[in-house]
Amino acid sequence: MTPVGEERKAALRLGVVGHRGYADLPAIMRTLLDLSPQLGFELAFEPELADFAPDAVARLTDDTPLDALLTLGGDGTLLRGARLVGERQVPILGVNLGRLGFLTSCGPNELDDALRRLAAGDYYAEPRMALHASAVDPGGTERLHWRSLNDVVLHKGGFARVVRFDVWIDGEPIGAYGADGVVISTPTGSTAYSLSAGGPVVVPTVESIVVTPVSPHTLAIRPLVLPASAEVRVRGRDGPEELLVTVDGQVGTNFASAESLVVRRAQRPVLVVRFPGTTFFARLRHKLGWGGLADRDEVA
Repeated sequence: MTPVGEERKAALRLGVVGHRGYADLPAIMRTLLDLSPQLGFELAFEPELADFAPDAVARLTDDTPLDALLTLGGDGTLLRGARLVGERQVPILGVNLGRLGFLTSCGPNELDDALRRLAAGDYYAEPRMALHASAVDPGGTERLHWRSLNDVVLHKGGFARVVRFDVWIDGEPIGAYGADGVVISTPTGSTAYSLSAGGPVVVPTVESIVVTPVSPHTLAIRPLVLPASAEVRVRGRDGPEELLVTVDGQVGTNFASAESLVVRRAQRPVLVVRFPGTTFFARLRHKLGWGGLADRDEVA
């Protein structure tokens, strides 16, 4: 993780995505529009934010030239922004308007300072490993593919019964999972669904792939931490009407008969804005209560 460096001389092309479900969004947008001229931002708003934008503000698309992306919402909004920039190395500054915001860089009360530091280049662009996932038929043809910052999950539909999944690592069969699903996550995603399913916490800069079964029906199946170079293949034994793949909890598809989910490291990481003085373990303690509750421990 390295600092961005000198203050930018030219205008900074800043894309903006936001979640309209947050009450703070209108006030945040007004602050952004007020500060942009003095900070030298050239703004581009996603179409859903068009009614906040003066006529001079550009519309944001997946090929709009950008120097940075601002996401206004929670972790889900940042994940959506990461998919929008794709493989492009665009730093993402997430502003948390919700409760957790584990991936975001600051809260609404810190927006003014965060924008000024972004304009001055006073931040770190922390590379976060991403995943490339694809639905592949028995002949090896890729039907669909996705890019994921958090996780890819192959899971059952609405039936309350265990599904059998065959799992291969680098072409070697490692076993049949009887479970509700299989989570394949990045280190960033290790604190999301994988953690809820009993997976380990992995420091984001330790590149790896985590395979975590969801509610496994055996004591012999436990989470695996694999090298970042590994390829994971998962195929369900049951009918295609019961199997779904979900990417970052937001997009996905039904699986066709005999298709496999193939997951490997993406070619390029996602760049997440971090400011000096903030650490992963500080966020872990503050956001997730890592290490226990101090008041409870003192009473005990």
